[in-house]
Amino acid sequence: MAAVVAAAPGVAPVRARFLTSKEQFHAYLRDRGEPRGQGEEKEKEEEEEKEEPPAKRVRTEGIGRDEESREDAGAEEKEPVERKRARGQNKSRPCVKPNHYEQNRLCPSVTQGCADKCFFGPRCRFLHDVGEYMALKPPDLGHRCVLFETFGKCTYGVTCRFAKAHLGDSFQNIINTELAKQWEGKALVRNNLSKDLQHQLRKRKFSFKKAEEFLRGLAKPRGDGRKGGKATGCSAEEQEVSNCTTPKEGDGDDPACPVLPEQGEDPKADGLQSPSPRDDEEASSIQTVGPVTDEDVIKLRPCEKRKLEIQGKLYLAPLTTCGNLPFRRICKRLGADVTCGEMAVCTNLLQGQASEWALLKRHHTEDIFGVQLEGAFPDTMTKCAELLNQTIEVDFVDINVGCPIDLVYKKGGGCALMTRSNKFEQIVRGMDSVLDVPLTVKIRTGVQEKINVAHKIIPKLREWGAAMVTLHGRSREQRYTRNADWDYIAECAQVASPMPLFGNGDILSYEDANRAMQMGVSGIMIARGALIKPWLFTEIKEQRHWDISSSERFELLKDFTNYGLEHWGSDTQGVEKTRKFLLEWLSFLCR
Repeated sequence: MAAVVAAAPGVAPVRARFLTSKEQFHAYLRDRGEPRGQGEEKEKEEEEEKEEPPAKRVRTEGIGRDEESREDAGAEEKEPVERKRARGQNKSRPCVKPNHYEQNRLCPSVTQGCADKCFFGPRCRFLHDVGEYMALKPPDLGHRCVLFETFGKCTYGVTCRFAKAHLGDSFQNIINTELAKQWEGKALVRNNLSKDLQHQLRKRKFSFKKAEEFLRGLAKPRGDGRKGGKATGCSAEEQEVSNCTTPKEGDGDDPACPVLPEQGEDPKADGLQSPSPRDDEEASSIQTVGPVTDEDVIKLRPCEKRKLEIQGKLYLAPLTTCGNLPFRRICKRLGADVTCGEMAVCTNLLQGQASEWALLKRHHTEDIFGVQLEGAFPDTMTKCAELLNQTIEVDFVDINVGCPIDLVYKKGGGCALMTRSNKFEQIVRGMDSVLDVPLTVKIRTGVQEKINVAHKIIPKLREWGAAMVTLHGRSREQRYTRNADWDYIAECAQVASPMPLFGNGDILSYEDANRAMQMGVSGIMIARGALIKPWLFTEIKEQRHWDISSSERFELLKDFTNYGLEHWGSDTQGVEKTRKFLLEWLSFLCR
């Protein structure tokens, strides 16, 4: 039998006599002659082979080795081939990397004035000698520190890149006591992650009482033997009667509200059914501590929840990477009414990641503020909603069902939820049951470009408990290309009534905003229009075109830089982060 070359698992084996190399194939063509019309193609291939990078040539030759060369490959290694420099990439741009300034960092205990009590003890790898640090510190960037001029004190001390403004003799940090007293006790930024809460999340000691109650209802077996159901769901008719009227006797005893199927509806549709009534034995198995209060028996009805009155207001969309707190302050100053934090992944929030919790921070000037969550499963989304409901101050919570990127879509989140109606319903119902603030949803027209499904989902969202829906007039396949379909948004606005629906897409001037409001939407959400010109909010409110001057643009950039230094810090790390997000915004602002 002929020898067979061993192949990788799942790949059909190839006989050795059928293996060849690139050179052998061209030699075969030269000996046997070529078909007509391929002479020119061969010359082009030979020219491309000459210009082929060495690294690529080695890989192609390695694929076509015969059996004997494969056996001898382990005995003799080839010399490394020098690769050509990648063109079109500015690899020498001046950007301080974290590993560069991490080596010579001053210990935080020294910066905060408690050098005797180092947080890290004998294992501390930071510098403790201020003189040594100042000798290695990069030069200052200016003579004015925005933190010192605004708050009377720079908490970064000698590590500040503008330290000349507030350093005295022997590197002592100067404090303007009169200015510092004006800001003493004032919380400028809220929704910070405390160390105690972070420890509870990492040790999994945080209590998710309401979320676990809802999830137990999903896990209960149904009448057909399967699991899953509407744990706390009610039909539209029952909600009108029971949620907005005086509850009858005994309504508070049963935490599960049975769902009556509509006429002509398949009871098994979408795999969602009401669970069987809770038995007394199962209810008594839940251990409780302390006296029973009204909050334990009577649930918060939808009509008693805090209302979201933002109809007709200008809504700044949650913008990933660019919708940071300094940028939102710029837009808020220029006329934005409603702001929303960047998309936060619920699993990272539940793990207590400080970088993810930073996306939830709220400046005191943001009077109507919400956060946006991304997730694919009801357990994590419901628990995260209860976590935020107990720990931060927000006016609403938004579910991201419009993210088109593959990293989110392939995990079942973002636009993928529009095709997973069972999970989508469980997420919306679960989050609504644990939140004291309104729940909103941001969706797209659909996944495929010419197949719109939003008009089918929006009535269900109203029944599931959503207080508002924002519709981006593009599908996932369109991403951010072509024009938004405002005719379809107008159709969906009629279907959503009386629930408010905001439209999003291609709002770049006050004329676009006026045309959008004529479509019957409750309001408009502005995304890339705010990145390209954040003064768009002023144009819409004043109904004019603002030909902003270069000096006014420069003042906006200066304000963003100052806000960034306040938010991320005036040390080397904060300066680099401010520079990074400033360049990110400039890529839109230059259009």
